[in-house]
Amino acid sequence: MLIAGEASGDALAAELVHALRQEYAEAPAVPTTDYQPRLTTLAPRFFGAGGPQMAAAGVELDFDMTAHSVIGLSDALRHYGKFRRLFRRLLQLARARQPEVIVCVDFSGFNRRFARAIRQGTRPRADGFHNWKPRIIQYVSPQVWASRAGRARQMARDYNLVLSIYPFEKDWYAQRVPQLPVEFVGHPLVDRYGPDPAAQDESRAREGGPLLLMLPGSRAAELRRHLPVMLSALDLIRAKVVGLRARMVLPHDALAQQARALGLPRNLELRIGGLSRALAEADVALASTGTVTTECAYFGVPTVALYKTSWSTWQIGRRIVTVKYLAMPNLLAGEEVFPEFIQSAANAGNLAGAVVALLRDEARRARIKARLREVAATLGPPGAARRAAQAILATFQGRP
Repeated sequence: MLIAGEASGDALAAELVHALRQEYAEAPAVPTTDYQPRLTTLAPRFFGAGGPQMAAAGVELDFDMTAHSVIGLSDALRHYGKFRRLFRRLLQLARARQPEVIVCVDFSGFNRRFARAIRQGTRPRADGFHNWKPRIIQYVSPQVWASRAGRARQMARDYNLVLSIYPFEKDWYAQRVPQLPVEFVGHPLVDRYGPDPAAQDESRAREGGPLLLMLPGSRAAELRRHLPVMLSALDLIRAKVVGLRARMVLPHDALAQQARALGLPRNLELRIGGLSRALAEADVALASTGTVTTECAYFGVPTVALYKTSWSTWQIGRRIVTVKYLAMPNLLAGEEVFPEFIQSAANAGNLAGAVVALLRDEARRARIKARLREVAATLGPPGAARRAAQAILATFQGRP
């Protein structure tokens, strides 16, 4: 059973399913002395909740969870009733089908509660007739290292394994909950985009003026909060940078329709998909502080990062977040490689000033690119999905 609630998790889960099928196909047969063995070497079956990429990979989806993605506490509370219904529906599905393994892919708030509910439901009923005890695995560590570190103790009680995509997380857990197995499998970007996409940028031919790539986010709430200020900043940037080209990339048509409804200038090129090509061509990016900033870093694109959320979420977050930066490349580097502007600081003047400064200073962009190559090298070698599948299979079979 797999549960993914966002577009990025949907892609991760789909890649994992392909890798698991390959691992099962290549695994040696498991001998058994049972007359009616419950576990055999038959090909695995996958079901759960996710998105279109999981469906294309052959996962039997009960519903499309990615259609209900939200951001921040206020959005989650506004849709609490809906998420409660989806939660109960998946819980009933798990109890009815009793999967051997449950893989929770990112989507930490929902999946953490789901894992706990499964554990609470199976512990009191452990006897000869009620022996379902699935392995529960979290693929992509929740950012407990950034806030509410005490949740790691509950994770140690509920999860059999955490698969990490960032190098520092394994040591962080080892210092606090050494009983929780954590494996750094590497970042999937390395497989998706090749070992060194930033090097391709150095040999490409320039076409026209400098290209600013705008990446407001992959969720409706992010787009609603980030796009207006980004468009205002774009007007200021155009007034100072002659021949500027601007392009915005969104992951699917629903977000593109939302963006058009907010009003887009004619001189802003909108594309659906094709992020890797856009990153390979961009001189500077203006992006939300999400997964996409890691993609910007991997392609060696100097980026100005921003994040805006609701007032209530911000008031809570500022009191519990313990890390110095929000953009992951800055955390990995231990310094502000990407200028960050959060909440009220993420205004048009600040964003435009930072972008113009980068566009006008070629030497600074070169220094940033060199630092980003060092950051990209920490993401591990190719084969993240394969290593994740091997770790899951080893946990399932009781091997170290």
